[in-house]
Amino acid sequence: MTQRLTPSGQRPARRSRGAAPRRPAVARDQRDHASRDGGDSGRSANRPAAARRAPVRRTSAPQPRRFTGRATVLVVVLIALALGYTYPVRVYLTQQSDIARMEAAQDAQRRRIGELSEQAALWRDEEYIKIQARKRFYMVYPGETPLVVLSDPEGAARDAGVDPNAGKGAEPDPWYDTLWSSIQAANNAGSRP
Repeated sequence: MTQRLTPSGQRPARRSRGAAPRRPAVARDQRDHASRDGGDSGRSANRPAAARRAPVRRTSAPQPRRFTGRATVLVVVLIALALGYTYPVRVYLTQQSDIARMEAAQDAQRRRIGELSEQAALWRDEEYIKIQARKRFYMVYPGETPLVVLSDPEGAARDAGVDPNAGKGAEPDPWYDTLWSSIQAANNAGSRP
């Protein structure tokens, strides 16, 4: 069956819905099978065109969902596991920090014990005790004269019966006052005729 061309060279317009339905597309396997059996390939001149064409039912493939049921269940299970392990992991990390803090405190105590045991060993030596007695309590052997250097001149002056403030004069003016007074003196000297 050939289609006639219109004068403009185009094929005729499509038929409306009320027209005869299109002929179904025959699968290649069915055509090969029909040609092997010697039968006609679905085209028979004895049948009318409307009877030869079966209505084509077009179906669209279902759109794949983004998350299948299994994926959703897997995500829920993973979230539940993450929430379930959050508290134990936090407790574990807290315990590890407590252990580290306690070990550091133990190390500090061990160092302090070592220092104190060294000092205790020094105090067992009689020479060290003599040195400390001379240094701390100003003790001397019989016949020695102790020499004590005083670093408190006011206290030494009081002990000697001298007024500690007698040697002090009035405090000098600050440098900026001295500078300002010299500027004023220069100004007064320059303004006199």
